[in-house]
Amino acid sequence: MALPIIFSIDDDAQVLRAITRDLKSHYREKYRILSTTSVAEAMESLLELQNRGDEVAMFISDQRMPEMQGVDFLQKAMKLFPFAKRVLLTAYSDTEAAIKAINDVQLDYYLMKPWDPPEEKLYPAVDELLQDWQANYRPEFKGIKVIGYQFSPKAHEIKDFLAGNLVPYLWLDAGTSDGGRKIAETNNLCPVDFPAVIFDDGSLLKTPSLIDIAERIGLNAKTKQQIYDVIIIGAGPAGLAASVYGASEGLSTLLIERKAPGGQAGTSSRIENYLGFPTGLSGAELTRRAITQATRFGTEFLLPQFVKEIKLKDKYKTIILGDGSEINAKAVVITTGVDYRKLDTKGVEDFTGKGIYYGAASTEASSCGNKDVYVLGGGNSAGQAAMYLSKFARNVFILIRKNDLTSSMSSYLIDQIAGTENISVLGCTEIVEAQGSDHLENLKLVDLNTSEERVAPADALFIFIGAKPYTDWVGLEIIKNNKGFIETGREMKNYDNFKQIWKADRDPYLLETSSPGIFAAGDVRAGAMNRVTSAVGEGSMSISFVHQYLNEV
Repeated sequence: MALPIIFSIDDDAQVLRAITRDLKSHYREKYRILSTTSVAEAMESLLELQNRGDEVAMFISDQRMPEMQGVDFLQKAMKLFPFAKRVLLTAYSDTEAAIKAINDVQLDYYLMKPWDPPEEKLYPAVDELLQDWQANYRPEFKGIKVIGYQFSPKAHEIKDFLAGNLVPYLWLDAGTSDGGRKIAETNNLCPVDFPAVIFDDGSLLKTPSLIDIAERIGLNAKTKQQIYDVIIIGAGPAGLAASVYGASEGLSTLLIERKAPGGQAGTSSRIENYLGFPTGLSGAELTRRAITQATRFGTEFLLPQFVKEIKLKDKYKTIILGDGSEINAKAVVITTGVDYRKLDTKGVEDFTGKGIYYGAASTEASSCGNKDVYVLGGGNSAGQAAMYLSKFARNVFILIRKNDLTSSMSSYLIDQIAGTENISVLGCTEIVEAQGSDHLENLKLVDLNTSEERVAPADALFIFIGAKPYTDWVGLEIIKNNKGFIETGREMKNYDNFKQIWKADRDPYLLETSSPGIFAAGDVRAGAMNRVTSAVGEGSMSISFVHQYLNEV
């Protein structure tokens, strides 16, 4: 953690050198000593320090400066660092101004020039002030800050992206938090500038794209080579497992992800039935471990980037990215998983990102403190989200069309929900309409047994319904079932057009699609089990078939 700062300013370079020398000789081990002769430079530096999250413990300012009097400088500096101690350097003739400053800027001390010897006239006073500052000092968050409005879809997208990529950040509401208002004021930010992101180095981006953010935080936005042994599309559990096995077995491996690694499993607050973790682990922790493992073996990551198309060129597969660039691969594994199915109910689209969220319980949970929230869905993802939200919200209501959760949720989760006082399961209930002004405020619900409708106050709705495969982009006559899931292996022989599409002199491998050398694994594959463990197994297995295919070409 960076040391707190003692900041001194004096237009007289000789005096500034003297005070800086004495401060460094006594305080350099516990404080950074910064100094300048220019008020303009000082204010620019202080704004940068505030954006970075650095702390100023003390200002020492000369009173008589041509650009601005010391008292006036301290008044401006107070707006950026209100808890810093304030010391005025004065000549004997400035005593009256110093006394006045005690009232005007709550001056803590005025130091007469010269201050020799410092052991008698400087250090005792500064020591006392710094001890008082340390007693009340609370370290500020060091890292990325996101400033915006709670019910902003763009702000939600950025928060979800950072959380999904395991990047710590501090959310500051520009309308309700003191910190958010303070940063907005000092950086002259207007509503059109939000959301804004301040990075570790103090630099600020207004309404940045995810690509902009990815470049600034060191995520790979460009590839290192043009041809890979295997390119894996999608960084959920199946894709991460494939990347670990591919890279560890010597294949040049590239993993492409359009949003954040981990997939739906990565957003889970707790996975309790994963082999080898008897106390459970979060999706984020599982993702972090997998990324570390894949990186150690040499997997390259490309994100956030999406694949627009796959083309065949000779024996290579050409991947066309969203920005139009191309990468070649000898083999491809599609592990794009599934998205939550969109809810077409009236009003839902209007409030998506403004109180209504698909997944994202871990991202928005902290904003649900002492509020009534709803979870739509009866699967394990919905149950895990409800349990996590119950730690923050006043009440959590699970909405399902069936009578109870027994047919769709694991029994361990059902038991946990039953034992949590502020979670209620509303069976045989459906949403008729989402209502509100600029954000979600109410849900109109209907009892499917009686057709009775009622309006319930709702601060947030988290949707976990169904599974729509992310395969709209998949071409090449790759066979998909009527729900969009990719068919693989022998199952493709049940399709009339299989013989016209399949051109190899052998039968397709178990996880191979109707295009030789292109494989599918995990939830995107027809017939998959929709469990984290099975996705990991399929991703690992796909690499053995990639090896067999590469031996042919």
